[in-house]
Amino acid sequence: MTNSTLIHLKNVDVYQQKHLVLSNVNLEIKSGEFIYLIGQTGAGKSSLLKLIYGDLHLSKGEGNVIGFDLKKLSDDEIPYLRRKLGIVFQDFQLLGDRNVQDNLEFVLKATGWKEAAKIEMQIKDVLEKVGLLSKLKKMPYELSGGEQQRIVIARALLNNPEIILADEPTGNLDPNTSEDIVLLLKELSLSGTAVIIATHDYQVMKSIPARILKCENGKISNEISVS
Repeated sequence: MTNSTLIHLKNVDVYQQKHLVLSNVNLEIKSGEFIYLIGQTGAGKSSLLKLIYGDLHLSKGEGNVIGFDLKKLSDDEIPYLRRKLGIVFQDFQLLGDRNVQDNLEFVLKATGWKEAAKIEMQIKDVLEKVGLLSKLKKMPYELSGGEQQRIVIARALLNNPEIILADEPTGNLDPNTSEDIVLLLKELSLSGTAVIIATHDYQVMKSIPARILKCENGKISNEISVS
């Protein structure tokens, strides 16, 4: 497996509503990397993720994500960029009136999948990857918090992303479940998907070590990689 560069940021300033959040960011992330993004609340973790998935515009510096030039990224291109990314949020954001299968089918149809047989196969494949194929017909409220987060990860995998961005994915989970979720994300990185986890969960970081990026005082520093 070749380690190709998926994210390249050079001398980038990150703005949130004209407010400079991070300055002079230089970052290179390759396929298969597993990375923790740490820092206090408001330090810029979520802003960096938003820049990567096209929710914030790049006005200063150079930025390339999976072949998309962030500086030239048009509104029409953003959905195509996001199809190559898997995004996992803290608060699940599952549709409460639909079962697991319908939640996943909704995403596939919204991103251009049309053949029923292929849709069904893809849904079963991602559920198998997260160990929840048996929950296909369950409603979100019938699942535990950990199971709901696994479904969210399955949803993030639907379009075979090259990068997974997880923003505080263990924020609503107990310690044992948190570790299971991060281990699952770590396993996914072994197949070549780059995984970036914004987190405050130092217990998980201690038990599952990896490269660390730290947002502090408007800068991003590369912490020593722990393995």
